[in-house]
Amino acid sequence: MQQLESVTPPETSDLIFDVGSHKGEDSDFYLKLGYRVVAIEAHPTLVQDLKKRFSDEINSGRYRLVDKAIGESEETITFYINKQVSVWGTANPKWAKRNEGLGTESEEIEVQSVRFSDVVTKYGCPYYLKIDVEGADMLCVDALQDLECRPKYISIESSKTSWSDLLNEFNALEKLGYTRFAVVDQKAHKSGEFRNRSGQLISYSFVEGASGPFGEQINAVWLTKKQAICRYLPIFFLYKTIGDNTFLPKILRRLPIIRRILEFETWYDTHAMRV
Repeated sequence: MQQLESVTPPETSDLIFDVGSHKGEDSDFYLKLGYRVVAIEAHPTLVQDLKKRFSDEINSGRYRLVDKAIGESEETITFYINKQVSVWGTANPKWAKRNEGLGTESEEIEVQSVRFSDVVTKYGCPYYLKIDVEGADMLCVDALQDLECRPKYISIESSKTSWSDLLNEFNALEKLGYTRFAVVDQKAHKSGEFRNRSGQLISYSFVEGASGPFGEQINAVWLTKKQAICRYLPIFFLYKTIGDNTFLPKILRRLPIIRRILEFETWYDTHAMRV
């Protein structure tokens, strides 16, 4: 198990946190833009894959890998590895139960957890904080309340099941000083040219499951809090009618026309910016 090591806090402008790094789909993009990356991933097999994929970046110090789950304290916790969908690994038993309702199985293992505030203290405050840890996104956001750290940009995978949870997400981000928001369709990332830290254009193609670009390079309009919440109204209607584990798809999923409709179902990230 990799131990968190003490390092000199890095400059904010060239650091990104990839919380829930999975197979490194996002880390690869950030590194190619010229950023240093702190990646957090609890799935042991994925951790080994990340070590191999980014071995050069790890050796050069551009890539730091924290092989722990985000938790409320430092302890040994249960982690649910999804046998069918690796990205659905979670430390949240409610999310594991949801995944079972979607026809998948989970394997329970024991992993070490770490408080997000401790990661920030060890590695510094990032320029961009990408969070996609099934059922634990808000542990990271809430941890910032007790820290001076305020990344320029944050993205989270917003709630798909609870409108009150969605509102709480916006309220928490607003309390941290974020005033502009973007609602980003995670199936609509456009590959193309993006500016790296030196201002040069690089070509990049996103793979399925990637969080895509961030900051001013996202393919979405920046909105006020009220406008962004209104943007979620039709999205939640779709979630409640053909979304995960809803009644209609369970009954009609076998019909070809319904399967085609469900293929268009997507999920959304909320991006927040401090102006």
